[in-house]
Amino acid sequence: MSDISTEKYVAEARRGIADPVLRRSLASLQERFGRGTAAAYLQLPEGPDLRVTAHAIREKAVAHLDVLLETLAATIRRNGGHVFFAATAKDAVDYCLEVARRNQVRLVVKGKSMVTEEIGLNPALAAAGIEAVETDLGEYIIQLAGEKPSHIIAPAIHKTRNEVADLFAAKLGIRRTTSPPELTQAARKALREKFLTADMGTSGVNMACAESGHITTVSNEGNIRMATTLPRVHVAFMGMERIVARLDEYEIILRLLCRGASVQTIGTYVSFVGGPRQQGDSDGPEEFHLVVVDNGRSRILADPQFREMLCCIRCAACLNICPVYGKIGGHAYGFAYSGPVGAVVTPLLTGVNRAKDLCRGETLCGACKDACSMDIDLPRMLLALREKLAYGDAAWQVEPASRIEGLAYRGWSWLIRRRTVYEMALKLAATGQRLLPRAGAMIRRLPPPIHGWTQSRDLHPLAEQTFMERWRKRKAPSNARVNSEWAKKNPTGEPGSEGCGGGEGLGDEDGRRG
Repeated sequence: MSDISTEKYVAEARRGIADPVLRRSLASLQERFGRGTAAAYLQLPEGPDLRVTAHAIREKAVAHLDVLLETLAATIRRNGGHVFFAATAKDAVDYCLEVARRNQVRLVVKGKSMVTEEIGLNPALAAAGIEAVETDLGEYIIQLAGEKPSHIIAPAIHKTRNEVADLFAAKLGIRRTTSPPELTQAARKALREKFLTADMGTSGVNMACAESGHITTVSNEGNIRMATTLPRVHVAFMGMERIVARLDEYEIILRLLCRGASVQTIGTYVSFVGGPRQQGDSDGPEEFHLVVVDNGRSRILADPQFREMLCCIRCAACLNICPVYGKIGGHAYGFAYSGPVGAVVTPLLTGVNRAKDLCRGETLCGACKDACSMDIDLPRMLLALREKLAYGDAAWQVEPASRIEGLAYRGWSWLIRRRTVYEMALKLAATGQRLLPRAGAMIRRLPPPIHGWTQSRDLHPLAEQTFMERWRKRKAPSNARVNSEWAKKNPTGEPGSEGCGGGEGLGDEDGRRG
């Protein structure tokens, strides 16, 4: 698996917030794609409800993964391809390295793939003495910079034009220029040489279709098509959940994928691959390998609370609307997947305790569900993860994130069920708050361990009187009058139809109900 730095979430988030260039870039992206995706859903012939249909399609596929994957594998093998089911990231990487050794591979060109980021393919290839070159322009830029992607579909969104100009001048030996066409041409020239000399190409899989026995890749640059047809060997990596049963179902998923990812009706290049080059074909690899990656997905599949996460197609629509991602960027999440999708799937794949800050860092505003092309309820799963962190969970090996916090809430539960003690505690707190630093009428800073509440906000002080105290004082005269009137009407003290139980006299002096 790739390097995991989820423990640095808080520090990296602060760094992102302090970077004005990053915030401007993310704001521009979210303004363009976030709003555009909502409009694109409305323009669908079926309307936004197509997302509900897509959700049902994905849920059905997830429920029948065993049958669909076996059907896909059988068809690909029948067409001359190879299929390998990798239980772990290491299994997937080792299989690729074995294929590379057998074919004496020295250079690999890579189509964009988040799964290869997840399993750490690039470092493994480098360790084996094999050069791996990213061919997506954004991925190529960050590879030259020695960085990680910061967005699922816009991996170099954190880079400015000047930074790319400096990078290309240093790494590609070109004259420094900030002209996008010239920079693009320089990258194209460098990558064209790699395409023509590569021994192996790798790619991800946007979706596979069991009925036709094909995998599909979608791109706007054409790089994936070149990486999968020019080299002698093509190895595709697919998360095991990325499959549907039939082509008509795939058509629905594809339309929503393109709208959710980049507000397009259809991607520029949609490629169907089902095996190696056949007799009479003008291009294509001599060998085709599909690596179906589990790497923790079976565990998610077995849990009814989180199975819905396998419906995700990584379109990045949730990143393009999330207010948290829009301020901190993708590097803060410390793994291949960022934004709301990363806040759910990363803890499930890498360890809930290890990645605890990711799910606790989201606002639960619900924007991600509104934007999701598959209508996935991400806020529900974020809450489920928080519950496990609060109370622990043996099935997921989760320890309570803060035992002190748990004790505090149990103490609070005990306190609020005892009115007299609760009111005494409020009076004590109201007295003690006078010692706290103020900004006008507001409390400026709370003491540890609750000082986090006032790190970025001032706090209203407790009122001089509680609501119940004010209520008692307000109701006292009215209650006395009601009791006096009742006593006059019932001199014997026996309850009657006109007593308080009948509802008479329940209003205040001005006639309002209490």
